[in-house]
Amino acid sequence: MTTNPAPDLPPFVLLHDDVIGVRRLFASPTEVLEAWSAADLETALEKAESARKAGKWVAGYIAYEAGYLLEDKLKPLLPDGRSVPLLLMGIFNDADIASHRPRLRADPVPPAPLFDARASWTRQIYTDRFDRLRNHLALGDCYQANLTFPVEAKWQGDPLAIFNILTERQPVRHGGIVHLGGPMVLSRSPELFFEVDAGGWIETRPMKGTARRGKTPEEDEALRKGLKGDAKNQAENRMIVDLLRNDISRITTVGSLHVPELFAVETYPSLHQMISRIRAKLLPGLTIRDLMAALFPCGSITGAPKIRAMQIIHDLEDSPRNVYCGAIGWIAPDGRMSFNVAIRTVVLERDGHAVFNVGSGVIFDSEAGSEYDECLLKTRFATTSVAGSD
Repeated sequence: MTTNPAPDLPPFVLLHDDVIGVRRLFASPTEVLEAWSAADLETALEKAESARKAGKWVAGYIAYEAGYLLEDKLKPLLPDGRSVPLLLMGIFNDADIASHRPRLRADPVPPAPLFDARASWTRQIYTDRFDRLRNHLALGDCYQANLTFPVEAKWQGDPLAIFNILTERQPVRHGGIVHLGGPMVLSRSPELFFEVDAGGWIETRPMKGTARRGKTPEEDEALRKGLKGDAKNQAENRMIVDLLRNDISRITTVGSLHVPELFAVETYPSLHQMISRIRAKLLPGLTIRDLMAALFPCGSITGAPKIRAMQIIHDLEDSPRNVYCGAIGWIAPDGRMSFNVAIRTVVLERDGHAVFNVGSGVIFDSEAGSEYDECLLKTRFATTSVAGSD
C-alpha cells in the first residue's frame, strides 16, 4: 500500500465544476470505506447505501477493477498488484456547496506541473497491442475497445497547487480531489459518467471522438466541424451511445429513455471532443449497488460489447488501470448523485512519483499511428512532453 502524499492535510473530497462554477467540499468524514477484496466491496456498497438512507453524504471513488467484481463472468480477471483500493469513499454529515465565478483558461497558460513524463508503451509496443486488438475486431469478438497505457512522471511541491495549475490549464465540468488516505487523486475529467436528479431522472454523457485544436481560429473551426461530421468518430460515438442505452434500459422505466443530443462537440484548451446525452427515468427503489452493477464501468472506456471488450482489454494491457477509468463522485441523502469518468486523472504518491493513463477507442477502421498520436495529445493536460514514445 502506498503512502500519503500530503500527511498534514485532513481527509477530504473536493468536487469542482469549473464551467458552471460550483464547488462541493466534503470534510471530516465520520467513516472511510475502503475495499480491497470482493467481500470488502459488497460491504462498502451496503454501508454507503445505509449511510445515504440515514441522511449522510457519501463521496470518493470506485476504481476500474471493481467492475470485474460486479459481473460474474469477469470476477476471475481481478488482477493483483493494484496500487489503490477498489473503492475509497468517505461518509460525511454534510456537504459544503458553494458557487464561484466560472473558471476560464489562464492566459498565459501556466507551465505543466508534472515533469520527466515517460510513456510506458513506445509507439512500437502500442502498434503490437493495436494489431492484436484489430485481429479481435476482424474476427467479430468485439466492434470497439478502448486501449490504454500508463504515463509515469514526477511531481513536487504542494498537491493543491498542482490541482490549481491543472485547473488553470484546462477548466472542466467534472474535476476533483480525493484525499482519504493513500495516494492523492487529482481528476481533471471532462466526462460525466452519470448523474441522478431529485426527480429520479438519470443522465449520462458519453464522450467518444477527438480532434486537436487548430493553430488559427479558421483552422480550429474547420477541425471542430470536421470532427462533428466525421463518419469514423460518429460510428465510435454511436456504438457507445447504443451500449449505454442498453445498460440504462435495465434500470429505467419503459418508454422514458431518449437521446436529446447526439454528436455534439465540446471544446477544451488542447482538443475538441464529441459527446452525446442519454436520459431516462429510474425504476423506484434502486440501491447504489444496483446502479453500479448495471452501468459500471462506463462503456466509453471499455468498448462494445462491454463484457467481451473488458476481457480483451485485460489480456492486452500490462497493468491495472486503478482509479483511471473508474468513477469519482458524490451521493446525497435524497438520492441525487453524480459521478465522472475518471479520465485525465493523476495519482500522486508521496515519493514524488505520479502516474496517469491515456487511451483511445479503437474500431476496425482505426490506424495505429493516429490512435497513438491521440493518446499523446491527451497527456497535455498535465505535462508538456512525454519521453519514451519513439
